[in-house]
Amino acid sequence: MQILHIDSAITGSSSVTRELTADIVSSLKQANAQAKVDYLDLAVNAPSHLSAQSLGFRTGQEATTEVERQENALTAALLKQFMAADVIVVGAPFYNFTIPSQLKAWLDRVAQAGHTFKYTATGPVGLAGNKKVIVASARGGAYFTSEIGQAMEHQESYLRVMFGFMGITDFSIVRAEGVAMGPEAKAAAMQAAKEQIAAV
Repeated sequence: MQILHIDSAITGSSSVTRELTADIVSSLKQANAQAKVDYLDLAVNAPSHLSAQSLGFRTGQEATTEVERQENALTAALLKQFMAADVIVVGAPFYNFTIPSQLKAWLDRVAQAGHTFKYTATGPVGLAGNKKVIVASARGGAYFTSEIGQAMEHQESYLRVMFGFMGITDFSIVRAEGVAMGPEAKAAAMQAAKEQIAAV
């Protein structure tokens, strides 16, 4: 088993999602003694956001500058790493109703026509469906339990759509919600998340 462990929280050791992804990966390694792990910390080493210099993989144009060649090489490396993984564990905190921009920048690199999805006469088809994705989701407030909260949430729903578009249907969420609503609420949220890890 090849595991790709991705963190994107900018809060370091106080991050809830970093704690959860570490627990998920530890659990996977206990169940699979031969598992290998690639680690990607997007808060420390995120790809740049898409620009005219990094769009070569989408336009098919050959790189003509050193910057373009470097961007293309980075995109190719991230895609290779993603495609080699059997399980992707993603730490996705809730920033301004969605995911961190660093995580979005990574998704923009791996969502590639001809590699992770293709267009057909009947619509798009995902090409990365042999993978499992486990998202560690953390939110300061409560969004999952109300209709209004769910309408404001563009974090888990966005990730489900993005990975689903690439053909990944084996998608699980480990959720810690309400972690900023006081010590008792955070403790309860973390306990619930630990139980979800065991179930996943």
